[in-house]
This record gives sequence, C-alpha cells and structure tokens, in this order.
Amino acid sequence: MILPIYTYGQPVLRKVSEDITPDYSGLDELIPNMFETLTASEGIGLAAPQIGKNIRLAIIDLDPLGEDMPEYKGFRKVYINPHIVEIDESSPTETSEEGCLSLPGIHEKVTRHTRIRVQYVDEKFEPHDEWIEGYLSRVMQHEFDHLDAKMFIDHISPLRKQLIKSKLKALQQGRYNCKYRTKAARK
Repeated sequence: MILPIYTYGQPVLRKVSEDITPDYSGLDELIPNMFETLTASEGIGLAAPQIGKNIRLAIIDLDPLGEDMPEYKGFRKVYINPHIVEIDESSPTETSEEGCLSLPGIHEKVTRHTRIRVQYVDEKFEPHDEWIEGYLSRVMQHEFDHLDAKMFIDHISPLRKQLIKSKLKALQQGRYNCKYRTKAARK
C-alpha cells in the first residue's frame, strides 16, 4: 500500500524517533509498504517519520542508481534502530546537492563526512556494526537525520535558509506540487 509522505511542517518530522523491538505491531506489513511508497515517489531513501511513524526505521533503495553506479545494483536494505556511532573525522567531507521527499521542490548543497560507523539491526533483528563510505554514507546520514528530528536544510547556512524561507512557508501551508501522495501540515 502506498502511504502518504509527510511534508515539511508536520510535527512528527521534528520529534526524535524511538527504538523498536521485534514485537512491534505491523512491522512485517510496514516495511513492504514503505518500499512501495518509496518506489512510487521515485526516491532512494525513506525514514519512518516521513510516513508519520515516530520509530527508528529507515529503508534505502539504491538500485535505481545501478546503471550509473554499478556497485549499488540490487541494493535494497532495511535499517531498524540505526545509530551513527562514529564519524571518521579524518575522512574528507564532500558537498553535494540533496533533496528530500518531505521537501518537494527544494534542493540544496549539503556538506557531509564520507565515512561513518553505523550500528543497526536488520528486519530479522540481527545486529550489524559497519563502517560505511561514499555515497551510501551520505544517504544514510540523510535518512538517519530524520530519525533524530533533523532535515537536510538544518545543515545549510543561515543565508541559504533565509533564501528558501518562502518555499518552506509554502510547504507548511500545503502550497506545492509533486507527483506522489503527501500529507501537508496544513491544507
């Protein structure tokens, strides 16, 4: 089932998400619904707050990038209770444009570290502790930020944020166009 994506201004996007346990009700149905929603919206990552759930769950599907980035062909993963536990401060930073399904029509350059250490459990609740590099590191940081009540616009300069203030206000008021199903803060 395709779920609506909550847009900027929805309170759930600014609440820190909580870890879940294997007995979380409806998880077996929620994960495929999130992937279906992600595919329908043509995104590559989706965090539970973006569908109105205040839980530490994110999915990443980099398969659509497989033609240009062969290392991600077939890459579809579920991250439950993910936490970035370490940032390799000696790794270079990289600045690249980011967008977000919760901020339709807004794209800004964001600087992030290129190597991070993450801990999470998969859909079978098996633990993982991994160092992640490159583009996947950027996507994880973006999605896991949602779980910590942050959005990519929190990483841009105050000047850039001031320049997009009217776009953000329009999103809060439900004045935007996009091709996927959304749930605006006000309509």
